[in-house]
Amino acid sequence: MHDEHHLKSSDTIRDIVIGMSDGLTVPFALAAGLSGAIAKSDIVVTAGIAEIVAGSIAMGLGGFLAGHTESDHYNSELKREYDEVERAPEQEKFEVKEVFADFGLSPALQDQIAEEMAKDKDKWVNFMMRYELGLEKPEANRATQSALTIGISYIVGGIIPLSPYFFIADSQKALYYSCAITMVCLFVFGYFKSRVTGQPAFSGALKVLIIGALAATAAFVMAKLINGK
Repeated sequence: MHDEHHLKSSDTIRDIVIGMSDGLTVPFALAAGLSGAIAKSDIVVTAGIAEIVAGSIAMGLGGFLAGHTESDHYNSELKREYDEVERAPEQEKFEVKEVFADFGLSPALQDQIAEEMAKDKDKWVNFMMRYELGLEKPEANRATQSALTIGISYIVGGIIPLSPYFFIADSQKALYYSCAITMVCLFVFGYFKSRVTGQPAFSGALKVLIIGALAATAAFVMAKLINGK
């Protein structure tokens, strides 16, 4: 028996990727930048926690609004499709035929399918939503789930680069440990993200690592230049 393995819960995985990517990168860059300007880790910790709280709320809110927008758009198009099958059923049947024409079905079979589909208005509309407009019905409470997933992922990602500063008073020394820990996490995260999304694992991991390293380096160098040290 042939088993097919397909990616499920792609929206949740996407939200985790969004939250973790920014969570690992932004607080890491902030901590690196502050370490280039100040010597005390407690200031870095305070600023880092503030950024993680604000960032997780902002990212979560963005996910919530995006989820609501997706749901509103789907409902609007659904209402429009129901109106169109009432007002212009022949035109909608023609559009069904066009979909199956692209699949290579004969005109006679296209006519038969369109007539059969028109007998069930709900299935007819759902077909048009999926294959004419390319829209899938959003999951219930999708906006709230997206906000929580992105926000929590951001917090988890943000704590990683900040963690050495909790235990090491000197920000410069803490930065070394933060770089080591975060670089490893960025690589591992990039690797698994690429595996899950079907991309080349090593090159995907390397891209994530390079982006995080460049962001932290730029912040550190800029802080040094501004601080004149």
